[in-house]
Amino acid sequence: MQILDGKHTAAQIKAEIAKEVEQMVADGQRPPHLAAILVGNDGGSETYVASKVKACEACGFKSSLLRFPDTISEKELLSEIKKLNDNPDIDGFIIQLPLPAHIDEQKITEAIDFRKDVDGFHPVNVGRLSIGLPGFRSATPAGIIDLLDRYHIPTKGKHAVVLGRSNIVGKPIANLLMQKAEPGNCTVTVCHSATPNIKEICLQADIIIAALGHPGFLKADMVKPGATVIDVGTTRVPDTSRKSGFRLCGDVDFDNVAPKCEFITPVPGGVGPMTICSLMKNTLLARKGIF
Repeated sequence: MQILDGKHTAAQIKAEIAKEVEQMVADGQRPPHLAAILVGNDGGSETYVASKVKACEACGFKSSLLRFPDTISEKELLSEIKKLNDNPDIDGFIIQLPLPAHIDEQKITEAIDFRKDVDGFHPVNVGRLSIGLPGFRSATPAGIIDLLDRYHIPTKGKHAVVLGRSNIVGKPIANLLMQKAEPGNCTVTVCHSATPNIKEICLQADIIIAALGHPGFLKADMVKPGATVIDVGTTRVPDTSRKSGFRLCGDVDFDNVAPKCEFITPVPGGVGPMTICSLMKNTLLARKGIF
């Protein structure tokens, strides 16, 4: 069994990005500029945004954080998005989710210029991904593909089972795994809450992507020997032994599943760092003007 170390792999990729940015600046060009909009004071969102700002520093990017109260109206937020769309100094920007209930997240997503949509959520980027055209890939699925690639895990002809059908992870990773690419060329099965016989389907899988948001869902009796398991889950569960009062728990029963696997990601330190790394890669692409 080998651990897929997302933290170490992401550090390598960020170092490569930093080297490219350093050369860009040496050639007289400005560095990439990523902006983030944070609405309200959600603790999890604060942590995520802080980690993204830190990653920008590591890559030599310029970053801007725009904070707004959770009382901001949808109209006001759309106005702020337009300012970022029109600002030639901003290469890409993200809207940290979730947003307050009175704001339509889909409407906000569609208001972002798809050429600055480094989260890869805009329908144009989703559509381009689905037919294999260049575009911004959703950060978590792109990070998973990079992890498979960096560890030289064979995917061609393999059966991949994706647990979860979210627009952010499940659907796009299924799409990427079936593309005519390497990594890719998988036969993909997507399972969800209405899928019968999930255990039997998982037992057929060479690669399992667990992205349900259900702590410890994937058990050892659902995994065949030698499988590769990618755990996307990051649920906070109470833990009085921790200073924070909680710990992150993945969708995989790691202690019991890991001995059966050839490769497996930990939580934390697996997919999470790769997600942020993918955001940096997309921002660099935006700076280069891929569209």
